[in-house]
Order: sequence, then C-alpha cells, then structure tokens
Amino acid sequence: MSDQFKYDQRGVSATKDEVHAAIKNLDKGLYPKAFCKILPDIAGADPEYCNLMHADTAGTKTSLAYLYWKETGDLSVWEGIAQDAIIMNLDDMACVGCLDEIILSSTIGRNKNLITGEVISTIINATVKLVEQLKGFGINVHLAGGETADVGDIVRTIDVGYTALGRLKRKDLIVNNIQAGDVIVGMASYGKSTYEESYNGGMGSNGLTSARHDVFHADYRDKYPDSYDANTPKDLIYIGSQKLTDTIEVDGETITVGKLVLSPTRTYLPVLKVLIDELGPQINGMIHCTGGGQTKVGKFIENKRVIKHQLFPVPPLFDLIQRESGTDWKEMYQVFNMGHRMEVYLDEKHAQRVIDMAQSFGIDAQVIGHVEEHTGNAVRIESPYGSFDYEFE
Repeated sequence: MSDQFKYDQRGVSATKDEVHAAIKNLDKGLYPKAFCKILPDIAGADPEYCNLMHADTAGTKTSLAYLYWKETGDLSVWEGIAQDAIIMNLDDMACVGCLDEIILSSTIGRNKNLITGEVISTIINATVKLVEQLKGFGINVHLAGGETADVGDIVRTIDVGYTALGRLKRKDLIVNNIQAGDVIVGMASYGKSTYEESYNGGMGSNGLTSARHDVFHADYRDKYPDSYDANTPKDLIYIGSQKLTDTIEVDGETITVGKLVLSPTRTYLPVLKVLIDELGPQINGMIHCTGGGQTKVGKFIENKRVIKHQLFPVPPLFDLIQRESGTDWKEMYQVFNMGHRMEVYLDEKHAQRVIDMAQSFGIDAQVIGHVEEHTGNAVRIESPYGSFDYEFE
C-alpha cells in the first residue's frame, strides 16, 4: 500500500495541498517570504511597527496522550501537550524575529465524558510553568485567558490550541531572503538541552496520525475506539508492533516507546533570543521544519535550490517509525523533521558562532547544507538512504 494512500485513508495529508489551494488567493501580508504573515500595526497605527497573529494546535498528538494517560494514569503527558501547542506558535514567530512581549490565548475543546478536570488543570498549569521558564530567558509571554469548551458532539477526546499575538518594530523583522552561497546551520531536535528535564526524541507535532497508527499495537484499536476516526479502514488503525509501555534505551536512559513518541516539541527560543540579539542583521533566513519536514524551506525561496547533504544521523525515534511503517525514505523526510527542526541561513563566516550558541544550551548543531542558484524552487536531500529531489512552485 502506498504511503499516500495510507495518508488519504487516515484523513490526513503530508503536504496540506488542499489547504494551500484554499488559501492561495489570500493576501500574504507585508512580506510574502516571511515565515509568518506580517500585518501593519493595526492597533497602534505606527508605520515603524507591525503585528502578527499565529494560531496552532497540538494536532492528533492529543489522541496518543489520551491513550498513554488511560493506560498508565500518568498525567504528565498532558504537560507535553500544552508545550506542543504553545511552541508550534512561538517558534514559528521567532523565525521572523518576534520572541518577546507576546500575548497568548488558549482554545481547548474536550469531550467531558472522557477528559477529566484533572487533565484540564494539568494543561493550564503546564502553560503557566512554561511561560515562567521562558521569562527566565528574557522572553515575556502574557497569558490572556482563553476558552475551554465541552464539545463532545464534535471532539472525540480533546483538542488543544493556542493563539499568539506579537508586535515589533519592522526594522527588527527577519524576512526570508535566502541567498545562493548561504550555508544552513541545523539545530538538533533530539537529545537533552540544558533547559529540558529528560531526553527528547525529537518529535514535534507533525505526522502523529501516521506515527501512532504505524508504531502502536492493534490491541488499542478495540480498547480505545475514541482515539481514532471510526471512518478510517480498520486495517490502517494501530498496525504496529509496539506497546505504549515497551521500553527503549536511548543515550543511557530507559524510555517507554509511548513517551518517546510523545516527546514535547522542543523550543529553540532560548538559543534564538541570544542568536537574534547578536547576529540578527546577518541572518538571511530562518525555517522551523514543521509541516513539510525537511522540505519546508521550499515555500520560502525564489529561484534557489537548497541542498542538504550533511544531515544529522537519523535519531532512534524516526528510525523506529520508519521500520514500523515501512514508509519510503523520501516521504519520511517530507513528513518528519528527521533530526533537526530549526534552520538558520547565513554567510558561512557566521556559521560557527551559531553552532557555538546552540551547543552552549546543550543542543547539537552543525552545517547541514547550502544554497545555490536554480531555475525554479527546489530542495535536495542527500541521505544514507538515497538522494531525493522536491520541486516547488
């Protein structure tokens, strides 16, 4: 069965083609190549300033958290879900230089018959904890409340989302202007940073529908019918070999497979705060490798080819997903971050300084590729498993 067929039958998309088609005629803001849509300073009407608003969720990662919580009673997985939804917003915004004085609001929809008040409290308390942690790095996020709705008729378990609003000076913006000759510094998505409590497998909040069904055992199909769409063909639901509480040894730690896949989305904000303060004007582009994985940059270049030929070794998490799913490697690099989730594009003479900054926070970093002139927009991945080309309009 083809990977594309599995995605379609599960009701998900690796490329979100239908979404992109639906929004293709919308205004792209003041700077179309910026990683986030930039608007005029609507409230203050100051031409020196701009606004951006960003919304995102933890996606179907909440379904896996639900399974793990029901199986083990471990509420801590919901702390990770709060971080997933928040960081998918804030790290995107950081890619345009916005990483301070941000207003954050939550939108949580739950099935009250399945999701207890304890879960909601854990998510909200984790939000406060993360905001306090970021404050210690000079990143001020202000909580504006939000909406928690009991909507069991339309939400099977729980949906956790956040909306963030930022305002900054236009002169401080980072707008992607990726140049031929730039090198790419990638920052690892896995390992244990100085501000993380345990090993991070490298998972963000993309590809979870496929990952959880391809990795985890069919026992969960009958046990937790609320964790998946009943319209999905049964032979595509939980078809892997792993139990949530099976363990794996990684970097000297024993981790359950469930928690490995549920690793909270790592934030790069502490690194990016230092990086932008010191090297902001030298940065030609910043890419958060979320939806689209290692091909994400293809949407933010103009007549360039991005060649990634010195990637990190594939971390154990993504190796596990590939082995369990049998997914083609070309598709793996398009769906998952595969080992690094933040990229900085700049002149080679500044690359070592970026690497040193990341490593000072316990995050591995290296030059993973470069940019060249090209007719059209393209990304090439050169990996131990083959060379893969992706073309973009």
